[in-house]
Amino acid sequence: MSSLIPEQSTQTNGSGCITERLLAERIVAIFRGYTGDQADEAASALIRGGIRLLEVTMNTEGAPAIIYRWRQLYEDRAFIGAGTVLDVEMAREAISSGAQFLISPNLDEAVIEYASARGIDVWPGVFTPTEMVRAWKAGAKALKLFPLGALGPEYIREVRGPLAHIPILATGGIDLGNAASYWAAGASAFGLGSKLARADYIHNRQFDKLEDHARHWVQTVQSF
Repeated sequence: MSSLIPEQSTQTNGSGCITERLLAERIVAIFRGYTGDQADEAASALIRGGIRLLEVTMNTEGAPAIIYRWRQLYEDRAFIGAGTVLDVEMAREAISSGAQFLISPNLDEAVIEYASARGIDVWPGVFTPTEMVRAWKAGAKALKLFPLGALGPEYIREVRGPLAHIPILATGGIDLGNAASYWAAGASAFGLGSKLARADYIHNRQFDKLEDHARHWVQTVQSF
């Protein structure tokens, strides 16, 4: 990691457990590929719209620097985490930059162990009941069920039968038209990329529209 980014605290004053905030807020905004002022303005618009958890994917150019900068810019307004954390080295880099939570598309118990030892919640990617139980036993606080687009809400309903005690972050294929069905099936929260951080609004710098769109998402999800 660049020496220009000093290691900083991962905690926000009065934050409490990040997973508890996830379950209360119900939305994580996924930022992938946006950098510089464009990323900052988009994040500010989502926060104004009520989004409180922002994930910067580690395959975004300069992701550690963005995480560090957003911790400074949004210290008391939002929680900043890292996504696409594939291994312990990426976890180390993200946490050193100030990430307050980690999200992965895969299950790596070593990442959960490393982050948990430092007080950081991990929401790893899982797909099968076997992976779900493994992740939970390893210390994951919630699980990213991914990808869901090809399976639909009934898959959540079925795995929730024997595994109702495990919070599920539903990610992939979620939009305003089907989010209620996923919630009714047992989703605990939603990971939202382009359906929330809309590329057309961001590229055209229509940040007021992005703010309104975020507010609509928040109101919709909180109404469930």
